[in-house]
Amino acid sequence: MITIDLATHRLNNTKFVASPNFNDRPLGEEISLLVIHSISLPPAEFGNGYIEQFFTNRLKPDLHPYFEEICDLTVSAHIVIARNGDITQYVAFDKRAWHAGQSCFNGRSHCNDFSIGVELEGFDTVPYTEEQYAALNQLVAALIQVYPHITAERIVGHSDIAPGRKTDPGPYFDWQRFRDFLGKTESY
Repeated sequence: MITIDLATHRLNNTKFVASPNFNDRPLGEEISLLVIHSISLPPAEFGNGYIEQFFTNRLKPDLHPYFEEICDLTVSAHIVIARNGDITQYVAFDKRAWHAGQSCFNGRSHCNDFSIGVELEGFDTVPYTEEQYAALNQLVAALIQVYPHITAERIVGHSDIAPGRKTDPGPYFDWQRFRDFLGKTESY
């Protein structure tokens, strides 16, 4: 069972790797949105440690041609869920991770100010794993308990808040399956 330490806004018993790519949320800002992303580095390759290097500004551009394009970016997410379901946290939930970029939800821009970013290790043309759905479900159940402004209607894909610019989590993310889980979670 996943739990959150309210003093640190970090998951208990979960790997934490500190990313420098965050800052404080605006004063008094409530966490009220969860954004689901996908990431793989290089694209469509998994399990090689490059995501951690990217989120900690240690990605070497000479390791792959794609890295030359992104090595100077300073981005992060609060959480990454690996293909095997392992969860790594990079930014405490009360801080503003740099995951959404130019974004808008319900007429409100700057989604990083009020959202939590969860990256699934994946790619638009690859189905997600059973382990990832199980970990995501446990994580979301814990987040909803601690951050009550996150509701089923306020859990979206990156493509929903940055249409035309982003496509993740992509067509292979099973929203119906996830929404069915959320319906059970919110009925407790």
